[in-house]
Amino acid sequence: MPRLGPDGSPPVTRHPPLTGPAGRGEPAPAGLAVGRQRGAARGKERPVPAEATTLAPTAPSRLLRSTRLPSPAGLRAAIPADPDVRAFVDASRSATAAILHGTDDRLLVIIGPCSVHDPAAALEYADRLLPTTRELADRLHVVLRCYVEKPRTALGWQGLVNDPGLDGGQDIDRGLTVSRRLLRDLARRGMPTATEFVDPLLTGYLADLVTWAAIGARTAQSPAHRQLCSALDLPVGIKNTTAGNIGPAVDAVRVAADPQTFSGLDADGAVSVLSSAGNPDCHVILRGGDDGPNYSTADVAATTGLLRTSGLRPRLVVDASHGNSGKDHLRAEQVVAELAVRVGDGEPGIAGVMVESFLRSGRQDLVTGRPDLLDHGRSITDSCSDLDAARTMLRQLADGVERARRHR
Repeated sequence: MPRLGPDGSPPVTRHPPLTGPAGRGEPAPAGLAVGRQRGAARGKERPVPAEATTLAPTAPSRLLRSTRLPSPAGLRAAIPADPDVRAFVDASRSATAAILHGTDDRLLVIIGPCSVHDPAAALEYADRLLPTTRELADRLHVVLRCYVEKPRTALGWQGLVNDPGLDGGQDIDRGLTVSRRLLRDLARRGMPTATEFVDPLLTGYLADLVTWAAIGARTAQSPAHRQLCSALDLPVGIKNTTAGNIGPAVDAVRVAADPQTFSGLDADGAVSVLSSAGNPDCHVILRGGDDGPNYSTADVAATTGLLRTSGLRPRLVVDASHGNSGKDHLRAEQVVAELAVRVGDGEPGIAGVMVESFLRSGRQDLVTGRPDLLDHGRSITDSCSDLDAARTMLRQLADGVERARRHR
């Protein structure tokens, strides 16, 4: 969304809605019209929202286009969370918070694809994993990674919200629609979901369907993300930085726990001054960093000690992937096995474990505009363990919880 200009945002001229088939040979999604977008010179038609606008004369010269999205309330009305879904999400959030606070002795496990690029494959993964998660529900609270935004250190595919067609189209309107429908479908199946909020302006479109959220290593120091966390009605994990620094994540948890006043979008999409009550369910995620892994007993003890000194709850989540495995899914499986033993030994502080998994192991490269070349159920971002390995890891963690209970 472009920033408002110093002149108070002069009015813009709205084009009348256009109609017709979308450039990919599909009907335009509800609320969209078809027109030329940047890139049409390469022979590609892309659907654009009916609220596409011409730029005001005072707009920055490097701003090429302004396209008005529907409001969060509008998308929620179009793809509503029915009462059963709302009750399910509320219950799964409460269970997650109880584990983080230590009043529920189960282990939180966040497992699933690095980033979702194929909603059908994500639903298949959930359907095939659900029998195991239900079997182990007395020891584990399993939440599915359904990451629909992809933060980037440099360039690359930016996630399902930004590029649902895997074609570089940046069709965010369609991406939000596809992502919200996926989250609702997963909740209807009885699978809680986790996601990372990358763009704070888009959070209101999806947050009511999410059980647990992450703030990533690249945004842990962002004031806007810390303020966002303070207003969310769900537990939020905040990662240490990519360099491996723990302090910024601890600071972020402290900030998010306090009331905040900040600018953001309200449910109708208007820029507003928002005031939050603070979020007591935020926590640190250890994900490793440039200086190596940080999931050891000593690392956990040092971090929980820092949390305690800061007046925060000394419980955290360990990410077995990313910097703690060097993005090697086989190494991540070994990390999970080690964590399961430590949980069984009664090591304090570990409230949850995160690991990346999909239908097939490994990863593959995306050729932009050629999703037909992709293997079904294999990650196009970081390397993931397959479904069989996921079941094994869940059983290892459940056994660790059972052993810890016997020692109490």
